[in-house]
Amino acid sequence: MMQATQDAAVRTSEQETRQMYEEIGNAHLFPFWARSSDVEHDEIKQLMQGQRAVPYIWRYKEVLEPLLQQSARLISTADSDRRSLILTNPGLKPRRATVTTMYTAYRLNDPNEIMPPHRHTASAIRLGLTGSQNFTGVEGEDVVFGPGDMVLTPRDTWHNHGNVGNEPAINLSVLDYPLVETLNALSFDHDYSEGGAVMRKQSARFPADYSAITYGAGGLMPRFVDHRRGANGSSPMFIYRYEAVRELLEKHREWAENPYEGLRIEYVDPLRGGPVYKTMTFFMQMLRPGERTLPMKQTASLLVSPLEGEVRAVLDGEAFETKPFDTLAVPGGTWAEYENTSATQPAIVFIASDEPALRAFGLLQRWGKTAGGDVMLLD
Repeated sequence: MMQATQDAAVRTSEQETRQMYEEIGNAHLFPFWARSSDVEHDEIKQLMQGQRAVPYIWRYKEVLEPLLQQSARLISTADSDRRSLILTNPGLKPRRATVTTMYTAYRLNDPNEIMPPHRHTASAIRLGLTGSQNFTGVEGEDVVFGPGDMVLTPRDTWHNHGNVGNEPAINLSVLDYPLVETLNALSFDHDYSEGGAVMRKQSARFPADYSAITYGAGGLMPRFVDHRRGANGSSPMFIYRYEAVRELLEKHREWAENPYEGLRIEYVDPLRGGPVYKTMTFFMQMLRPGERTLPMKQTASLLVSPLEGEVRAVLDGEAFETKPFDTLAVPGGTWAEYENTSATQPAIVFIASDEPALRAFGLLQRWGKTAGGDVMLLD
């Protein structure tokens, strides 16, 4: 009799608990005491699991390039001026995010195709992959760029993209869109006008090589020009040429002081010396023939895209074989090491990081493993 009474009490308690969890979920609440082993309510299980970016690779030759070419045939500029493919991390769907705070998008522009101007509160860069006549007009500076060149479009700057050559051109973009969207600060504007008239292209107000002429010397800053270009806190230099960074990497090819990052060059704001944006920073890295970095983990997330050569990345013990123009998502908190699989040729890798955002919040940390496997705090 006593056992039957106890069993009935347990059933009543379990039923009441299930009802409570149902009410909590319907009221858009979360029970902080919940454990995965004792919760059956689907909504609460989903809240407990949360969303987390996972390491993932997007293949350029096998997947992205064919789809870009197909989209160019099927989607015209009359249909959309945003004919891009955004890389969405499987762990973050349905968010448009490649890692938690950034996304990469690939775009193919047909010959002599210019999109109308627009601006947004997300900061962005464009990196040329194919074609020598990629085009971006930024705040009155017309920039024509090719493979490996990086172009800034800072937040709230009017810009338009396209191709002024006779061959198709492909570039990739990196934006802090997911971060800005999370902060509820995302907005767009498409009504560009000059003298009251809506325009499909900005008029050029600066020489075509203005960024290089004004800021390209390095260590020398003209005081006779107005440096207030683009957004406050963003670099006023809108184009960073691949030739210059590639030459600098080659000059330091024998340098060997950082076993975790190898030869890595950061793109910087020529006025302030820090990253080009407050939310993102960008690097070009050389892995010399046969070079393999030691494992490093950091709170910052990375987007890794080889430009030359092939790189084997090992992320939390899983190997990813990357080829030119692939993109690899390396979420924060992932142990990562990189190896140039060629014994004769260097590998050149473009990297985007949300390091500045993490640093601003006091959350940036790095750990490394020694050759013997010991873990040490790097930063």
